Amino acid sequence: MSAPATLERAGIAARIPHQGSMCLLDRLDSWSATEVRCSTTSHRAPANPLRTPSGLLMPCAIEYAAQAMALHGALVAPAGEGPAPGYLASVRGVRFAAARLDDVAGRLQVLAERLAGDVNQILYRFVVSDERGAPLAEGRATVVLNTPIAPPSESTAP
Repeated sequence: MSAPATLERAGIAARIPHQGSMCLLDRLDSWSATEVRCSTTSHRAPANPLRTPSGLLMPCAIEYAAQAMALHGALVAPAGEGPAPGYLASVRGVRFAAARLDDVAGRLQVLAERLAGDVNQILYRFVVSDERGAPLAEGRATVVLNTPIAPPSESTAP
């Protein structure tokens, strides 16, 4: 799959593991070898799968950023190869500027910037902002690659 300059929601969903309403990003706005910028209005959707009875709480911004990171991995993967499988291992230095995402008018802007990494892990900085550019959530995330999570072992009685 070639790496386009921009994508709409269907093109994003084809490149990340999140499908249906769980694909939270609406648009790939730009990308490079070190960063990806996306936007979305899914935070306003009453059927957002992350919404609780209290609304779409600000820690859900981390999932928006994680999906941008997954998309970035797919975009920078060598031609003819799929992205390396991975999972979000940790987030650090996270700061929230509000309590809820669903109260934010307009589009969310999602930036994920690769700071360092190798074939086993990548460190990203992320910022989720309102459409004026005011940060709502920011921090750093570590993505672990090519490491399957082992299923729980069964204990056997002697």
